[in-house]
Amino acid sequence: MAPDRSTTEHTIADNRKAYHDYDIDERYVAGIVLVGSEIKSIRAGRVNLRGSYARVVNRELWLYDAHISPYEQSGKYFNHEPTRSRKLLMHRREIARIAGQVERRGFTLVPLRFYFSGRLVKVELGLAKGKKLYDKREDIAKRDADREMARAMKSRGRDID
Repeated sequence: MAPDRSTTEHTIADNRKAYHDYDIDERYVAGIVLVGSEIKSIRAGRVNLRGSYARVVNRELWLYDAHISPYEQSGKYFNHEPTRSRKLLMHRREIARIAGQVERRGFTLVPLRFYFSGRLVKVELGLAKGKKLYDKREDIAKRDADREMARAMKSRGRDID
């Protein structure tokens, strides 16, 4: 029996830099309005989210600076602009709530990943606050300490055998 494609999720691109530069407070899922050559390029995995962000403009949500490479097999006139602004699809109440958080509490809206949900492309957005340099250093030190602890536990487990 064939797998049910409506419930499968397949990650296309991650924004790892966002996890390094921001503390992610809340996550939201949005649809995205794309043209045909963008879909073909996304299926080929030619997406870069580094440096991209989202904004609420006139009660609509827009994604800026997400780079989707032009599709090579598409003609010269039917291709798309790689970093054009793209409209995101969410419920009006969610957009209003996000706009309030961004205005009042100083959050930034950052795309965390692109993924397929069935046959539709979705964007996971994170409501984020920028990290300071000392926060980044603390994260790196914690990660190194965890790695050392895991190594010690692994070597201790081998000695017992």
